[in-house]
Amino acid sequence: MLFVSLFAFSPATARKRVDRGIEKVTLVPKGYWLGGGSFSYSENTAQDYDFLVLNDIEGTNYTFKVSPFLGYFVANDLAVGARFSYSRSMINLGSISLDINEDLNFSVENFYSIQHMYTGSVFMRNYVALGKSRRFGIFNEVRFSMGGGQAKQLNGESNEDITGSYQDILKMELGLIPGIIGFLTDNVAVEASVNVLGFEYKKYSQTRDRIYEGSFESSGVNFKVDIFSINIGVSFYF
Repeated sequence: MLFVSLFAFSPATARKRVDRGIEKVTLVPKGYWLGGGSFSYSENTAQDYDFLVLNDIEGTNYTFKVSPFLGYFVANDLAVGARFSYSRSMINLGSISLDINEDLNFSVENFYSIQHMYTGSVFMRNYVALGKSRRFGIFNEVRFSMGGGQAKQLNGESNEDITGSYQDILKMELGLIPGIIGFLTDNVAVEASVNVLGFEYKKYSQTRDRIYEGSFESSGVNFKVDIFSINIGVSFYF
């Protein structure tokens, strides 16, 4: 009787009972190449602008990022590849005041900061078609990135009171990036993705006023959806 019971509930029998009849649809076959990139640019200008407890905001800033990538499908709906990213950001702040109450207020004037980063990445991306359509799908990308860059900050109005710092930056990151894709033609698609889970490590080596040296390290794991970091791009399949 014991033998009969084990046979009746064998793994093969269990698989038959949970078969939901889901048909596997291949979105991108093995042997295809994947290429494309994303681009973003934003710029803001403020003149005597007030926002909540921030007053007399005056300044400009911009953020620029470009990220081309290339991959190869080693199996149906499974691609591996590499990505290169360059980003640059600048803040030129003439003045800003924080006024919470009479005893807690301060202001910053004549602050300038600029930073640029180079990043190289390797990734593995898996696709799943939505239903039986080969037009729309979702993907999940695991990405390991490593890069570096430089930054500098200046604060002051004249040569006598200007103070500044220079930074070398090292960055490593392991991330999980889900996304959605829609094919405009058989070989061209648009995609949107967002960082959800990641481990990040950063190290800053700083020299201030060409005299004082220091360093700062940070690391951490986050699990969140940042709607302000959505990446929009175009990809080509050939």
